[in-house]
Amino acid sequence: MNKITRILSIVVTCLVVGYFSGIITRSAITTWYPTLIKPSFNPPNWIFAPVWSMLYIMMGIAAGLVWDRIDFEKEIVKKALLLFAIQLALNALWSYLFFGLKNPMLAGLEIIILWLMIYETYIQFAKINKISGYLFIPYLLWVSFATILNGSIWWLNR
Repeated sequence: MNKITRILSIVVTCLVVGYFSGIITRSAITTWYPTLIKPSFNPPNWIFAPVWSMLYIMMGIAAGLVWDRIDFEKEIVKKALLLFAIQLALNALWSYLFFGLKNPMLAGLEIIILWLMIYETYIQFAKINKISGYLFIPYLLWVSFATILNGSIWWLNR
């Protein structure tokens, strides 16, 4: 498999995960979510889809670039891609916990674990390919913001 095929396959995988997370989110965003008290810094709903789409694309490119190094650094690449897969699963789980179960407290605990996994994936990716590390920084920053937002929503609605 060449570099472009590897990148595209992971980008598509990330976008599919995002699509299914969006399905979980969609009904709650019009019914349950508007009933919550939100902090003043809560972004408008329309911003989330384009931001997440861009982040999923960047994540996929980063992972594809790492995967492309498998022939040279097999064990470290396998470890980095396992971390990537775990954080991607945790990413999807957050949507289910927050919007599916309507449980900001549980989602808040989970997002801390997600953030730690993203950070560890970033560290591993940066060791293998600097561009991959750079591509993970916006994701890490967005989830940092999302963690604060999640915690604030939980606090205001407890």
